[in-house]
Amino acid sequence: MKLFSGVVLCAALAAGSLCADQLPPGFVKLFNGKDLKGWKAKPGGWAVEEGGVLARKPGGGYVWTEESFGDFILDLEVKLAKRCNSGVFFRTNPKNAVQGGFEIQVLDSAGKAKVGKHDMGALYDAMAPKVNAAKPAGEWNKMRVSCRGPMVNVILNGKEVVSANLDHWVKGNQNPDGSRNKFRTALKDLPRKGHIGLQDHGQDVWYRNIYIKRLD
Repeated sequence: MKLFSGVVLCAALAAGSLCADQLPPGFVKLFNGKDLKGWKAKPGGWAVEEGGVLARKPGGGYVWTEESFGDFILDLEVKLAKRCNSGVFFRTNPKNAVQGGFEIQVLDSAGKAKVGKHDMGALYDAMAPKVNAAKPAGEWNKMRVSCRGPMVNVILNGKEVVSANLDHWVKGNQNPDGSRNKFRTALKDLPRKGHIGLQDHGQDVWYRNIYIKRLD
């Protein structure tokens, strides 16, 4: 009966936080689904809602991990309101998020025929997603961000959308294809260890099931 009860409990939690023994090997919870332990945010800026969901509040600002990460695999789910703009930052200096790190774009761009460097799943301002894998506003998207040395890979809803070698970005303000970007420092020269952060850009966004596996 105890085993059966545990199975039922895990099934009941499937829509929210997973049971601890369901985590893939080597992964740990980066967000515990209960409070902001291990994260830094302005008071009242982010809240934990029913089902272990992390939600931004008006004027929430960024929320950052207390720990730094270099090589890792990050899994999460994100749901957007219509016209939402957010982002998943990594290897970032919280004091200089715009220039001091990397962002995977989170944007309400489902259904767009052509996606660019500012659409859902992009390595922001550096590489457009290969395909538009975004789900419509109000639905949960599954994202995996993998970092190994210069390699950054992003899988969105089961489809690889980014495969980038940062060593190919050899000039500031310039992408390998010659297009401009915002980064004054060449991406190959940016730090390869830093904090993970979630962005508040003024619209409602929700995150859950945030897990990480260190690779270094």
